[in-house]
Amino acid sequence: MKPDLDPAGRSGSIYIHIPFCQSKCAYCAFNSYPAHHFDINGYLKALEKEIAAMAVHPLIRQKKFSTLFIGGGTPTIYPGKQLGRLILSCLKLYHFTERPEISVETNPNQISLETLNSLKKAGANRLSIGIQSFADPLLKRLGRTHTAGEGLKAIALARKAGFDNINLDLMYGLPGQNVRNWQQTLETTLATGPEHLAIYELMVEKNSAFGTLAAANKLELPQEDTIVHMEKLTLQFLQSAGFIRYEIANYARPGYECEHNINYWKNGTYLGLGAGAVSGLNNMRISHVLDPDQYRLLITNDKPPFAGAECLSREARFRETVIMGLRMTGGIDMADLESRFGLSPSDYYGPILKNFIDRDLLEISGDHLRLTERSLPVANQVLSELV
Repeated sequence: MKPDLDPAGRSGSIYIHIPFCQSKCAYCAFNSYPAHHFDINGYLKALEKEIAAMAVHPLIRQKKFSTLFIGGGTPTIYPGKQLGRLILSCLKLYHFTERPEISVETNPNQISLETLNSLKKAGANRLSIGIQSFADPLLKRLGRTHTAGEGLKAIALARKAGFDNINLDLMYGLPGQNVRNWQQTLETTLATGPEHLAIYELMVEKNSAFGTLAAANKLELPQEDTIVHMEKLTLQFLQSAGFIRYEIANYARPGYECEHNINYWKNGTYLGLGAGAVSGLNNMRISHVLDPDQYRLLITNDKPPFAGAECLSREARFRETVIMGLRMTGGIDMADLESRFGLSPSDYYGPILKNFIDRDLLEISGDHLRLTERSLPVANQVLSELV
């Protein structure tokens, strides 16, 4: 049996977490915090120190990476020159492929031409803008601190700075949203000409402001039939505009699929840096402490910022790879699975897999196992059965 190492020729990804925002959105359950509560400059120094330290770590120093993603939070809460310094440090200290994908997340009101120019000069070639909606009343309900007009301005500034690979994040199923204003958001979005779209249904998380409202029965969301209509409308609009749905919630123009996320969905190697970041290295899952101040103090005092580490069994890694890989509409390569783990979906899942195939929820196409068109709206339910 072959060892479960990085598949031949497959490079890894680096993720840097900036956990600070101008304010916390009502739906957000991510590891993010209002910046004014923290020493954000001290955090950045700690992050730079960890970047340098991990570059020579025995698990890292021989690995090659093809993507770098700076996410949050809102990374552009820092000036572009400071973020650019992070990018340049990584490019200098780590082994990257010839033309790595380098992404930076931002919000419309935390962006300037100066920042964008600095990022571009440092090597950033992909920008992800958290638009969420082009309807001001909905943005206000979400707790967003920008307007639809600022969203349009941010996209225009990104183009002016020379970014030709732009992702926009959108959400549907929002409080007060209906099919008409969702269609208006889609129309406005497509008129801006993005290369990539990440479109998610609102999920109400317990540890969010919306979660608190929902627990008190004070959060009114669109009915299920309205959600279904929105999903159909989304697919119709984006297919007509030439987008390919390559993952359950991600759409791209041909050639603009997000390489960083694809590496996650293929369960490849990834290094996480910063508070709350997670790494997947040599069959281990390593997590960082969540609190930015605790992270900063540990790094400053030359202590590792790790919260825990877990060595995953071969079967656990196999299941993870199946579940994440099935999120992609192309599915998973069954020959690759057998090569990596010595296991096949047919043998491992047996009657469960046959049942899904008989119900037209999964299908085998050539060497690939994938979700059917019929199962995409209920994908999470299908995938939960394969855990």
